[in-house]
Amino acid sequence: MLMQPSQADVRRFFCGVYAKARAGQPLDAIETLASGWIAEHPEYHAELADLDAALRSMQEVSDSRTNPFLHLSMHLSISEQCSIDQPRGIRQAVELLTHRRNSLHEAHHAAMDCLGKMIWESQRAGRPPDGEAYIGCVQRHATHD
Repeated sequence: MLMQPSQADVRRFFCGVYAKARAGQPLDAIETLASGWIAEHPEYHAELADLDAALRSMQEVSDSRTNPFLHLSMHLSISEQCSIDQPRGIRQAVELLTHRRNSLHEAHHAAMDCLGKMIWESQRAGRPPDGEAYIGCVQRHATHD
């Protein structure tokens, strides 16, 4: 079954993970993965510490800064894609990119550009996401940057 959490659900999840991690409470597998990416982004900690403010700011759009909840969601998506190698070849492409950049974090950021482009093109054209184009984009980052 495909889960489609709402924007509020996503914000509750990340704020909840941050609160549990800070309190030293046990985390399940996906929360542990999320907590690791949260730790990589201390610039988001203030926003993650205030769920009410995070929920109130859902409708705010800013071209000048990254949405921390979208950014962390993309990290989780790429981590999950790599864990199951779906679309097929993404694990190898991200591993190659990680080696090239000498950083899993930086590799994820480059892959995010490709993932965002694939989603945007899919929505614009009204077609399913093109996994091959996505992997090709990640591979180009790994071999041409």
